[in-house]
Amino acid sequence: MDKLRAMQTFVQIADDGTMTAAAETLGMSLPAVVRTLAALEAQLGARLFQRTTRRVALTAEGRHYLARCRDVLAAVAEADASLAEDARVPRGPLVITAPVLLGQQVVASFLTRFAAAHPQVRCSVLLLDRFVDLVDEGVDVGIRIGPLEDSSLVAQRLGQARLQVVASPAFLRRHGTPQHPGELRALPCVRLLGPARPAWGFQEAGRRSSVAVDGPLAFNHAGAALQACEDGAGLGQFFSYQVREALRARRLRAVLEAFQPPPQPVSIVYPHARLLPARTRAFVEAAQRELGPLLANT
Repeated sequence: MDKLRAMQTFVQIADDGTMTAAAETLGMSLPAVVRTLAALEAQLGARLFQRTTRRVALTAEGRHYLARCRDVLAAVAEADASLAEDARVPRGPLVITAPVLLGQQVVASFLTRFAAAHPQVRCSVLLLDRFVDLVDEGVDVGIRIGPLEDSSLVAQRLGQARLQVVASPAFLRRHGTPQHPGELRALPCVRLLGPARPAWGFQEAGRRSSVAVDGPLAFNHAGAALQACEDGAGLGQFFSYQVREALRARRLRAVLEAFQPPPQPVSIVYPHARLLPARTRAFVEAAQRELGPLLANT
């Protein structure tokens, strides 16, 4: 027995005064109304109405139960209305993740504008240079760089990011400007922690290649590695958005531009959901609208 449906039927009988009228109001057959009421009374172990040939009258138990049923049905209606409103108006908690420098240099100002436009959304932002499992770690939406292999996620492309090799003008004056990726083997390179001898990717004559690099400095954070390159510690390979300002200010110079590998996609991802919360939908749409142009040609 559908308990809520039975409660609605009972309340309608009490309001209309007869089971026939209640059946018409509810769009049910009279036998269905009779069976529903009988099943409810059997489950409760109490008679809710005194029946006559023309009308029904509430028993003492029925009057008490009617008040409680009205409270329950009102609460259900309020919950439904609240959820329907939530589906239309962005509100509630939203957990977002992005790589550290992308978050600092590109995403942060966008998030400030998004929060101002949607004051009922509570954003928590995780800037992490590691793979984040959105489902396992309770994250609603992520911004990722590179190919996406997780088919359980929905991905919307925002733009792209190129890998560039850079060095400070002072370093290039001391060591010369490399003309081919193979020359990096003999030059100090600032590395990001990972493999002991990481390989930097390149493309030459349409073919992918890699060069194992080494150097006295390795960092677990791209921001620190970038600062070391600006200070003249060596060459570094970074995403285009990470070095944009330093190149513009001439603190760094790009080298080996003819050998840059193909750009990698920047995507916004979120778990599959048939009914996407309004807050997530609003964030995705705003990111496509605002971040897309910033990342279209980086």
